[in-house]
Amino acid sequence: MQKQTFADLGLSQNILTTLDKKGFTHPTPIQAGVIPLFLTGKKDIIGQAQTGTGKTAAFALPLLELIDFEKQEIQAIIMAPTRELAIQVAEEIQSFSQQLQSKIQLIYGGNSMLNEIRGIKTKPPIIVGTPGRIQHHIRTNVLKLGTVKYFVLDEADEMLNFGFRKEIESILSLTSPSRRVLLFSATMPKPILEIAQTYMGDYEKVKIASKEMTNENISQFYFLLKKEEKIEALARIMAPEQNFYAIVFCRTKRETDQVSGQLRSRGFGAEAIHGDIEQKTRQLILGRFKKGETKILVATDVAARGIDVSELNFVINFSLPESFEIYTHRIGRTGRAGNKGTAITFVAYSEMNKLRFFERNLNTTFTKGTLPEGKDIVNKKIAHLAEELEHIANTRDFSDINPVVDILLKTNTAQELIASLLAKFYSKEFNLTSYEQVLGVEESVSLEKNKPQKNFKTKKRTEFKRGGYGKDPQKSSNKKPFQQKKNKNI
Repeated sequence: MQKQTFADLGLSQNILTTLDKKGFTHPTPIQAGVIPLFLTGKKDIIGQAQTGTGKTAAFALPLLELIDFEKQEIQAIIMAPTRELAIQVAEEIQSFSQQLQSKIQLIYGGNSMLNEIRGIKTKPPIIVGTPGRIQHHIRTNVLKLGTVKYFVLDEADEMLNFGFRKEIESILSLTSPSRRVLLFSATMPKPILEIAQTYMGDYEKVKIASKEMTNENISQFYFLLKKEEKIEALARIMAPEQNFYAIVFCRTKRETDQVSGQLRSRGFGAEAIHGDIEQKTRQLILGRFKKGETKILVATDVAARGIDVSELNFVINFSLPESFEIYTHRIGRTGRAGNKGTAITFVAYSEMNKLRFFERNLNTTFTKGTLPEGKDIVNKKIAHLAEELEHIANTRDFSDINPVVDILLKTNTAQELIASLLAKFYSKEFNLTSYEQVLGVEESVSLEKNKPQKNFKTKKRTEFKRGGYGKDPQKSSNKKPFQQKKNKNI
C-alpha cells in the first residue's frame, strides 16, 4: 500500500513546497487525521496523540490555509500551557512561511507587557499565548475575541495539570458561538471531556490508537536503585555513549540544581532549568541546549515544556513520575522525526507496583536495564575511538602532516607515539581506575542481583494500594518517621 503524502490532504502548493524544503514528505497519523477535517469540515475537533507526533503542524498547516492574512483582524488564538511551548509553537508556525513574522503575536508571563499591548493593537491574524496572560489582556480590554474564528487549545491535559481550568473555561465562555475550537491532548481525562461537552459544539475526534501512540522508536528501560545510587548509575549510563544528548527530569527545583551540580563535578557538561530561573537566563540555557552546545539539560516538567529537539536521543526519569500521563509527555521528547530514542527510568523497590500500573495503562513493557562496569565503559570508548580513527584514515589527506609524522618516528616507535597521544588527550576516557573512583564502588553495579525481591508481592504492594494507584507511594502517610525526614531534603 502506497504511503500517504501531504499532497493527499488537500494542502496548497505553497505549503507543499515549504514542507518539501523542510524535508517533510509523509504526514504523521494525527496530521493525516486532523488536516482534512480542519480544511473541509465545519465541526470542532479533538485530537488525541502523544507528545512529539506532530500535533503543532496538524493545526498550524490548515490554519495557514484558512486565515486571510490581508485582513487586519485577530482570527486565531492558540493557547499553550507554558511560555516555552508558546514560543515553540510560534516559531514552528513561522517556519512554514517567511512572511509570517509580523503576523503572529506572542503573549506570555515574563514578556514585555508594553510590547504585547502594542502588538495586539495592530490586530495580528494569529495570537499565541499562555492562559494567564491571555486572560489578563482580555480583562484589561486590550484583547477582544469578537473576530476570532479559530481557538486552539494545545496540550490541554498539561494545562489542567498546571491548574488552568478556570482560565480556559473563562476565556472559552467569552468567544463567539460561531468560532471553531480545536483541542489537542496526549491524554483525555474526565475534566477535558467536561470542557468539550460544555464549550464545544458538535466535534470530530481523531484518536491515535494506543499501538501508534507508543512510539516504536523509543526503547524503554528501568533501573532499580536506592536514592544515593542514582548519580553513580546515571554517570555509568552516560559514560560509554559517544553522543549522549538528553533531558534529565527531576521532581523538584532543588533536586534539579543538585543533580546538574553533581554531574558537572564528574566532568559532564550539564545545565539546570526550572521556574526559579529568570526568563532571560532560561532562554539562553534553552538556546545552548537546542544548538547542541549543552548536551545534558536537567529540568522540571514545567520548565521542559516546549523543548523540541529532534536529535535528542535520551530521556532520563531521575524519579518515577507522579502519573503515566506525565511519563508519556516526558518520553515524547525523544524518538522524534524517525530517530531512535531511549527512555530510562530510575525506580525504587517500593515503586515496582506503580511501574507495572504504568505498563498496563500505556500498553507497553519496560526492560530491566543493567549498569555497565568500568571495564565495559573503557572497552566501548576504545571501540568508538577505533571507528573514528578509521573514518579519518579513509577520508582525510595526510600529505600536509606526514613530514611531522616522519620526524617523530625517527626518535619514537609507533606504539610510543600512540600511547603518548592517548595519555595527552584521552587519559580520563581510558583510565579504568578513574571510572571506579568517579562512578562508585562495585556494590553499586551489582545491587540489583543482591537485593531481596520477595517483598514486592506482600508488604510493599499493600502499602501502595493504600496510597492509591494515582499517588506516589513515597508520599504515603504510612511512611516511617526517618523516611519522611529523608525525603524532605530531595
